[in-house]
Amino acid sequence: MEMDGTEKLMSEEAALSEELGSKYLTYFTDGQLFGIPIADVVQIIGMQQITEIPEFPEYAKGIINLRGEIIPVIDVRIRLFKPVIEYSDRTCIIVTDVRGSYFGFVVEQVDEVAEIPDELITQPPRMGNDAAARYLTGVAKVKDKIVLLMDIKKLLGEQEFESLAQTAYQSEI
Repeated sequence: MEMDGTEKLMSEEAALSEELGSKYLTYFTDGQLFGIPIADVVQIIGMQQITEIPEFPEYAKGIINLRGEIIPVIDVRIRLFKPVIEYSDRTCIIVTDVRGSYFGFVVEQVDEVAEIPDELITQPPRMGNDAAARYLTGVAKVKDKIVLLMDIKKLLGEQEFESLAQTAYQSEI
């Protein structure tokens, strides 16, 4: 039985979604290896001038202009309550799509795009009132490395997300 054009397109989209579903962009922050679904990544860019916004939280470094889009930039290290360090030539910004808004996340170094099938992922350990449990979705062992899988959308609380997205929107006007 032959598929019509719509069925074939839907089938190709499902296959692509399934293929992307097991791929993660891995990166280092404070010596730890994290991973986010590649489907959330728009692009990776080198460090550039970040315009500070008054009264932003410390981890929200400011905004950048990327081809006409105003994008809030979050320093993952500071958001995870790690000490501030100088940016290096390996520091970069991972631009993501979070609920239809672009956000940039500063990481110390991108590692690779890794294939991590579901069977290699375990639940993150729970430690009492562990704030990390909010944004960690799993732990995976890839080769000889432990990767902490993160839901980048949950790294920011709902109010933080709304506030930063609104500031970026107002900056474009």
